[in-house]
Amino acid sequence: MAWSARATGDKDVTFRVLYCGICHSDLHMIKNEWGMSSYPLVPGHEIVGVVTEVGSRIQKFKVGDKVGVGCMVGACRSCGNCANDLENYCPKAILTYGAKYYDGTTTYGGYSNTMVAEEHFVVRIPDNLPLDGGAPLLCAGITVYSPLRYYGLDKPGMQVGVVGLGGLGHVAVKFAKAMGVKVTVISTSPNKKKEALEHLGADSFLVSSDQDQMQAAQGTLDGIIDTVSARHPLVPLAGLLKTNGKLVMVGAPDKPLELPVFPLLMGKSAAFGILDGILLWHLGSDFNVHGMTGRKMVGGSGIGGMKETQEMIDFAAKHNITADIEVIPIDYVNTAMERLEKADVRYRFVIDIGNTLKSST
Repeated sequence: MAWSARATGDKDVTFRVLYCGICHSDLHMIKNEWGMSSYPLVPGHEIVGVVTEVGSRIQKFKVGDKVGVGCMVGACRSCGNCANDLENYCPKAILTYGAKYYDGTTTYGGYSNTMVAEEHFVVRIPDNLPLDGGAPLLCAGITVYSPLRYYGLDKPGMQVGVVGLGGLGHVAVKFAKAMGVKVTVISTSPNKKKEALEHLGADSFLVSSDQDQMQAAQGTLDGIIDTVSARHPLVPLAGLLKTNGKLVMVGAPDKPLELPVFPLLMGKSAAFGILDGILLWHLGSDFNVHGMTGRKMVGGSGIGGMKETQEMIDFAAKHNITADIEVIPIDYVNTAMERLEKADVRYRFVIDIGNTLKSST
């Protein structure tokens, strides 16, 4: 498909795309699994490159600067969320691709040579942050950084779990460790233990299907970042939380998850002193109440606003955080999508746009 980027407006930044990460949502959109795709579709919202042109009213960027664009390219800029630097929750937020722009045209993403975006939605990439490994942070990075900050799971010495060790999970471990947090990786795959502990620096590892391990860890975590996008049980995760613990969902399963309420409400003494056998009847006889703590929170988080995204990128540069990537040429994209569907990537594909995509102009 051949297409041309729009002309650079007064408030626009145009840049040559050098790298673009492949997010799992790209695969969902290509296959219209969320029922919101329109074609032709140019995916890509982990986009980095070098500025080639700026509009007459641009103040923050100049030609030659390293920049990036993440999941959105527009918002109303006037609602309460926008006023509080939460453009990602604006009812009129415009996604980087597959959406309608202000002028009615369709937005196209980063699987392309050139990107034009409004200055407000462009992130400066620090010189010491590699562009290839930094690209996935514009989606995966902000998706885990924002809830760690907002839910207060960023304090040195806290105990935080990360569920799933994929594109989001491995970056969550890196950010949490840089914040001084003690990290427990929770996975269905025992073979990821060495990777989690030795390569990513996690402090401990739990196999979620091992009841003895999960029982031994009951009530030990201040919070959990759940990155899994498939159906999975939440009650065992809630059991790992301390009183006042927080289970934060950042993965997006395509089917509803089941969460009984009692594990969130009741502590051990209340369970035995007030409800006794009634609680066990509600939860099922196989649910172990011992060691259970109450007053827990289940929350969610979706990417982040532009101010926080820049903060995240600067934090990553300061602490040398990048995604673990496999760089691919543009003509490998279809194969990469097939591998991504099988979770056959460690941990993020990044397209070398600058060296492998020929100009269509």
